[in-house]
Amino acid sequence: MSALWILTLTVALNQVWCVRFSQEPADQSVVLGERVVLSCVVFNYTGIVQWTKDGLALGSGEGLKAWPRYRIQRALDTGQYNLEISNSELSDDSLYECQATEAALRSRRAKLNVLIPPEDPVVEGTPELLLMAGSPHNLTCVTRGAKPAAHIQWTKNGVPVDGAYHSTEVLPDRKRVTSRSYLPITPVDTDSSSNFTCVASNPAVPMGKRATVTLNVHHPPTVTLSIEPRSVLEGERVTFTCQATANPPIMGYRWAKGGVLLEGARESVFVTTADHSFFTEPVSCQVFNAVGNTNVSILVDVHFGPILVVEPRPVTVDADSDVTLNCKWSGNPPLTLTWTKKGSSMVLSNNNQLHLKSVSQVDAGQYVCKAIVPRIGVGETEVTLTVNGPPIISMGSSILLLMLLLALAFFLYHQRKGSRRGVTLGKPDIKVETVNKETHSLEEEAANVSTATRMVKAMYSPFKDDMDLKQEIRSESDTREEYELKDPTNGYYNVRATTHEEARPQTRVVHYQGEFRSPNPNSGPSGATSSGPSPATSGAVPPSGVPGSRAGCYDPRPPSRMSHATYAHFNTFSRAAQSQQAPPNPALPSPGDYPGGDCGLLDSTTQLPYENYGYPSQYASYRMGFAPPIEEGPAYEMYPTGQGPGENEPFISDYGDIFLCYIGKTNSKDR
Repeated sequence: MSALWILTLTVALNQVWCVRFSQEPADQSVVLGERVVLSCVVFNYTGIVQWTKDGLALGSGEGLKAWPRYRIQRALDTGQYNLEISNSELSDDSLYECQATEAALRSRRAKLNVLIPPEDPVVEGTPELLLMAGSPHNLTCVTRGAKPAAHIQWTKNGVPVDGAYHSTEVLPDRKRVTSRSYLPITPVDTDSSSNFTCVASNPAVPMGKRATVTLNVHHPPTVTLSIEPRSVLEGERVTFTCQATANPPIMGYRWAKGGVLLEGARESVFVTTADHSFFTEPVSCQVFNAVGNTNVSILVDVHFGPILVVEPRPVTVDADSDVTLNCKWSGNPPLTLTWTKKGSSMVLSNNNQLHLKSVSQVDAGQYVCKAIVPRIGVGETEVTLTVNGPPIISMGSSILLLMLLLALAFFLYHQRKGSRRGVTLGKPDIKVETVNKETHSLEEEAANVSTATRMVKAMYSPFKDDMDLKQEIRSESDTREEYELKDPTNGYYNVRATTHEEARPQTRVVHYQGEFRSPNPNSGPSGATSSGPSPATSGAVPPSGVPGSRAGCYDPRPPSRMSHATYAHFNTFSRAAQSQQAPPNPALPSPGDYPGGDCGLLDSTTQLPYENYGYPSQYASYRMGFAPPIEEGPAYEMYPTGQGPGENEPFISDYGDIFLCYIGKTNSKDR
């Protein structure tokens, strides 16, 4: 009995020890909607085999009613118990396990990964994206529901483009993912009609899914300006062609030269005649569309002769200074420039500027700036350089200047001589001058100028001339004999110089000794009168020193006041009334009473004219040289000079006359 139990246990142990998994399920991936089989082979086992999903038993038997898409593929001879899943779904994405329940065997867990391809990607702006040239923009591609997340790649016209950045978003089932990709671009006019493609791929779709967008880039016209021929001579015709592309289409053309619009030029081709201005003033073509306009310019290679750009101006500098002369020419082909001094062939400079250092009078003159354009022409201009220096006086100029100075001195001498006409230099005896004021009307007296001011001005002018004259008289009379001052009255009269107070009109008599003067045939009568006696009466004899004493003229008038050394100075003066006139004095001798009366005793040219002096203000009713008429008075007679008035001798009153007594040089031993 015990032996039977041992045999049975041995068989059972052998059976248990021989059951094992010869093939266990493995991890697999399946694309959504496809079929998948999980393998499970149990060696030496004939019992029940079941599958679990995420630990949940699916059931036993070949058909699993609760899982219609699930089926167990069983082969007893080989011990195969495979799990077949058809039309896989996302829910099939789980962990699976094969179990031999009777043998208490469990296989490893196998992961079934259900792959879900991404949805078709979408690029924003598809199919045509309108962009402006030069404006940055981000191309965006979005793909959703992929498992795992899709990988996005960009291409431009089939060529991969780098620089994109990505983002992902997990969906609520926590298995699928939405992916986004951004590609920044800055479109240019050449990007118009370009295709940008977004490719989204994952293991479910290794080739990926694509989405393409076409760019519509609006831009101003792109212009190319050409010229034919490229090099022309001045005066030849030239053709300009303006080629342009634009999006949207071109709307028109404009042509300009030097910034000035050319009216009538509205096509893409412009034909004209070239001159030298085309070398410096570009021709421009402007093309415009709805977006904007583009302007392209070109210069014409015109060959022309020298043209002076800036007219040079004369230059004036001081000696020993530096100077720069400027000269600017224009020409094409490039010109050759030379500086020379006029009359010389030596080239001083080949630049636009000529620098001269420490210039002198030798450098002054005209400088020639010459421009040469090979095989075209020559041009030149002159620049004048003036160098300031010390004045140079020629011999002829010196003589002329000397003659002018001599003529001026001669003229001034005669002017001064004429102002002293009538001045006689004689023996410095005592001279008495009678000043009689002629009747003159006082006109246009200025109320705002005082009498004293006018009087001072009138006295100052002759006084200044007298000072000059006295200087000459002293120089001429240094070698003359000095005469002694003698009293011709032998002390009968007390003759002395009068003062200002004594010059007032009073009834007193002062006689003077006259002198003989040479006749002056051109002299005329004078308005002055004298109370001196004739030579016949006084017994005076013409001095022997005067030549021609027989034909000489006795002039009782004193020399001009300008020949004396002293003056009576008035303090305050005023004009006399115009109605005061000199009373007639028939007792005075006439010119014919004197010897040589035909000489013109009262020659105005022998005496300087007397100024219209005023009077002391306290004696406003008197006029200089006149006295008011005496109502009743005896007739006076003349008496000889040198005798006093006696009982039987006539007496003359000079009341009203002012006598200025001038005293010459006196010898003390004669007193």
